[in-house]
Amino acid sequence: MIGQGRNAPTAEWNSRDTVVLYNRIPKTGSTSFMGIVYDLCRSNHFNVIHVNISRNNHYMSLWDQLHFAQNISNWVQRKPAVYHGHVVYINFKRLGAKNPIYINVVRDPLERLISYYYFLRYGDDFRPYLSRRRKGNNETFDQCIRRGGKDCNVSNLWLQIPFFCGHSADCRIPGNPWALSKAKETLLNDYLLVGITEELEDFVLVLEVALPSIFAGAMETIKSGAKFSLRKTLNKVAPSGETLSLMRENNIWKMEQEFYEFAKRQFHFVKAQFLNGIPSSIGTQRKRYPVAYHYEKVKPKLE
Repeated sequence: MIGQGRNAPTAEWNSRDTVVLYNRIPKTGSTSFMGIVYDLCRSNHFNVIHVNISRNNHYMSLWDQLHFAQNISNWVQRKPAVYHGHVVYINFKRLGAKNPIYINVVRDPLERLISYYYFLRYGDDFRPYLSRRRKGNNETFDQCIRRGGKDCNVSNLWLQIPFFCGHSADCRIPGNPWALSKAKETLLNDYLLVGITEELEDFVLVLEVALPSIFAGAMETIKSGAKFSLRKTLNKVAPSGETLSLMRENNIWKMEQEFYEFAKRQFHFVKAQFLNGIPSSIGTQRKRYPVAYHYEKVKPKLE
């Protein structure tokens, strides 16, 4: 059995070259999560870079995709790094580059939309005095639904699927079954981990074990309470049962809900396998995390 000695393989790749891309979805707890990342960057010696797309667009042109892929691949002075921004999935391999380590968080789609609706009007407790785009518009979500308003239109639910589907034109078509299938495929094949807002702390826990070069100390940061608390949207009014029933009758909601449930099942599956037997004090015992495989019958012997 191979497991020790100078010729034994290492379990970690070169952490100096690590590039993590968190293509964060609005109103999923991303600001709370990034507070932890920014808090860790100095002690863990990595860079944090926000990708700010012009005009709050979630899509990049082909030219921007090529430039971005080349930039984060070759910007040696800023490695290791965590990039974050509201941008849909980019297939770097299609552009001739190596994919970064993708991570993300998803949320119940209807809860996310309602939270965003009131956020546009009242903001949140993170920056309560900042003037928002819909300031002065006190219409409730129920009232918006009754008059057929734009901000509460069911097509606005179509967001998390496109974020995983990517830059293909068909990803943008609300209710497109192909986009749902593609989003699931991308989540499984190209993301290290996708958590859910409701279990954000567990998402951080798995990341600390999986990527200690970046996330070591994350759970201690959470326990200290200094950098971790979910932002609360102000003046949010719970929708009526009638409104909820109306939204849930739509195929767009059904597809977004299916994707969310798919992501949640996968996260629970990964979490249960990955954290099985992990001691609570992972900060001191992470290196003892046992692997459930070994190498044997390796020929020829190395001199």
